[in-house]
Amino acid sequence: MAFTFSIKDTYRAAVEAATGGKNTVLYDDKGNPSIMVVIPKFKIKDVIDGYAGDEYHPAFIKNGVVKDYIFISKYQNIVYNSRAYSLPMQDPKTYVTFDQALSYCYAKGDGWHLMTNAEWAAIALWCKKNGFMPRGNNNYGSDISAAHEKGKETYFDSEAGKTGRVATGSGPASWAHDNTNEGIFDLNGNVWEWVAGLRLKNGEIQIIKDNDAAILNADHTDTSALWKAILQDGSLVAPGTADTLKFDNTTAGSTNTTLADIGGDPQLNKTINNIMYTSGGQVDYGYSQCNFESLTAASGVTAPTLLKALGLFPIDASHGGDIFIVRNYGERFPLRGAHWRSGAGAGVFALCLFFPRSSAGSSLGFRSAYCL
Repeated sequence: MAFTFSIKDTYRAAVEAATGGKNTVLYDDKGNPSIMVVIPKFKIKDVIDGYAGDEYHPAFIKNGVVKDYIFISKYQNIVYNSRAYSLPMQDPKTYVTFDQALSYCYAKGDGWHLMTNAEWAAIALWCKKNGFMPRGNNNYGSDISAAHEKGKETYFDSEAGKTGRVATGSGPASWAHDNTNEGIFDLNGNVWEWVAGLRLKNGEIQIIKDNDAAILNADHTDTSALWKAILQDGSLVAPGTADTLKFDNTTAGSTNTTLADIGGDPQLNKTINNIMYTSGGQVDYGYSQCNFESLTAASGVTAPTLLKALGLFPIDASHGGDIFIVRNYGERFPLRGAHWRSGAGAGVFALCLFFPRSSAGSSLGFRSAYCL
């Protein structure tokens, strides 16, 4: 029997052969390619020492079904004809809001979605467990801890007079999650990345369970019934239920109207005692921050394993010094990884819960993922 191979088959076969099957090429509903990294399923206990449970990490559970693999964009995404693509040596798409990032990914067809917070956290925990924290463009085109490591400039930061963004995948292997050229690039710096399935609503931590944010057109609107709050035992409940977990601040906001109005350190709590906004009519100034590994819980409050599995609470005192930023009022959507100005605060555990869904800028981007 004769077989006919398409250009698509040849391209995919070449990528898989060159990477030992660690990378593949997936095509969207328009037949356009994205280079993806194949991530086999693993359990929470595989990445969190001492955990006795036997369940799979939430990133591998979609609509109640355990998936053998998820596929993560190897590169921060570009946009072509309102669809997201993972391709090398490109200037990543920026000036994109959270909802735009969602739409660019869902538009590609069933299985495609904005990389979820669950997926990002799974990769971050895998990196930590395997003893390698990826470096990246966190210091104007280079890594702050390895100045000789550089990417190819695609955007000049005119305010700083230095390199800003660099081309996707243009850095060395140490800028990939597994320290090889087959890994996921630029999870540390370059541009902050929107992720799906998580938000803060007036300080309350709300998620879309498991990896259900990967379901086609999963509802992320403000009033979506998919949003669930979290209790100390890890159970999911309706938002606004008593004693749900929240990110509070250790001190209250002041009447300053500058971004220097920082409210001490963020803290996991069951109540909001210190709202970080000003009392003078300015409602988008106050915030708090700390290194992620320094995040603590208030007296009598316990962080469930689910929060740790989702990269929302440290598992120990060593997470690379990555930054954690919170505004505990209004609706705040998550950005991961940090950007070219973030220095030592950039990294796979860096998390910013500061911006509303409508924010956009030269340092805000995203990447798509695939889980059918």
